[in-house]
Amino acid sequence: MADFAAGPASGSPDEGLSGEILHVEHITKEFSGVKVLDDVSFGIRRGEIMGLIGENGAGKSTLIKIISGIYQSTSGILRLNSKPVDIPDYITAKSLGIAIVPQEFNLINTLAVYENIFLGNEIRRPPGLLDKPAMRELAAKQLEELKMPVGVNQLVSKLSVAEKQMVEISKALMLKARFLIMDEPTTTLTGHEVDTLFSLMRDLKAQGVTIIFVSHKLNEIKTICDRVTVLRDGKLISVDTISEVDEEDIARKMIGRTDFRQIFPPKKPKSAEEVLLEGEGITIKGLLHNISFSLRKGEILGFAGLVGAGRTELAEAVMGLRGKHAGTLRIGGKTLQIHSPADAVSHSLGYLSEDRQGKGIVQGFNLPQNITLISLKKYLRGPLIDKPAESAKTAGYVKTFKIAAASQRMRLRYLSGGNQQKVYLSRWLDTDPAILILDEPTRGIDVNAKQEIYEFIHQLAEKGISCIVISSELEEVIGLCSRVYVMKEGMITGCLEGNHINEEEIMFHATGIRGSGVSGGAAISGSKL
Repeated sequence: MADFAAGPASGSPDEGLSGEILHVEHITKEFSGVKVLDDVSFGIRRGEIMGLIGENGAGKSTLIKIISGIYQSTSGILRLNSKPVDIPDYITAKSLGIAIVPQEFNLINTLAVYENIFLGNEIRRPPGLLDKPAMRELAAKQLEELKMPVGVNQLVSKLSVAEKQMVEISKALMLKARFLIMDEPTTTLTGHEVDTLFSLMRDLKAQGVTIIFVSHKLNEIKTICDRVTVLRDGKLISVDTISEVDEEDIARKMIGRTDFRQIFPPKKPKSAEEVLLEGEGITIKGLLHNISFSLRKGEILGFAGLVGAGRTELAEAVMGLRGKHAGTLRIGGKTLQIHSPADAVSHSLGYLSEDRQGKGIVQGFNLPQNITLISLKKYLRGPLIDKPAESAKTAGYVKTFKIAAASQRMRLRYLSGGNQQKVYLSRWLDTDPAILILDEPTRGIDVNAKQEIYEFIHQLAEKGISCIVISSELEEVIGLCSRVYVMKEGMITGCLEGNHINEEEIMFHATGIRGSGVSGGAAISGSKL
């Protein structure tokens, strides 16, 4: 490994100015003439955990992709141990001891967990054959250290989003990297899993590993980081010692304003009693057991539970993405036959998947192509697409959601995660849904964009559109929803209303301390299920 990885543990003279192991020097990056990073300079010390934070579109992802060799800067240089270094690709970055845990997974669904963990770094034995037993053993040991009960022979396609996240982390740790970049690693993890990850990060730090930790969660930045770097609109705003700033200071620097309104809009008065959607006895063998629920017209209904509780599986059953073994769905009292997503869309159902990259956006498509992907027939004039109409509708969504894109022609791969999510939401709204299911709608989105999404969900409900919000963030279901179903191990254990929608009640039902039943609020907490 290059001298970067083999350098001294800490504090020696050859680490560069002020003990810096990496110095980002006047880095600028342009896409299609638009600056997404503008003359950014700062240093990172060996063995520290540096928080990197900013709104969606601030330049965080672009910067870490430059450090890890995925992108090259338009101008500026990187210095490792005071020496200028060229990182033309990720292979070079790995040789320098740099590894990245990406926000969007780079896993192959058709391969087993252990095959993904060792992808590109396979263990071989003479005469060049794969040593699969050794790889399985090491992968199992790594996952055990992460306290993640995932079978190494399991296909990645069968894993939940949270489990895929832990495989990505295992993959990076298996490289024995000395410089680890973690891009939103906690977005799908439970509170216990986050604690396990933070304990691991502290151990790595004690071993001299340097970590860049990208997160939108200010409480996590305060908990785990030594310093925090704030970017805004592609520019460096500040680098602060974490003990010298509080969460509000960081938020002000991110957003560039000092007026902080309540992040959640006021809850609607109790919804009309008119039931729009009903599920009765929904069962999928091994996943869902006799699930019954109701959704009222214009209601924001929450589904909460621990990872693996079955919330996403229920949404996929409603949308025809999973076949049911038993159960009935009704809209307006009429029994539905939904065997595919197309059937669901024909009944005015929409579904924003938690897996934005895998089941949502098409990275190689531009904005209009993504937005009209499902509703394209509305824009057909004979065999041709009415491009002006498509463009005008896209412009409306860009304005409504404040989508930051240089032009409508930009491919989605060049947008930040938050802007990609807004495009994905626009697509479903363009189908004119009466019912919209939003699964982890703010995963990987900054506080300002979250507030915009919350306000828009509230506006949809005001217009009579019924919304189901599935979230692992307690504050979301508490702050947004008028009723909350809590699930555990594929069953509904409670339906909460009014003042009973609070952290304690939800956790009691999610862990099985309390059984099923209807309870009848808004004690907002930063905890996560």
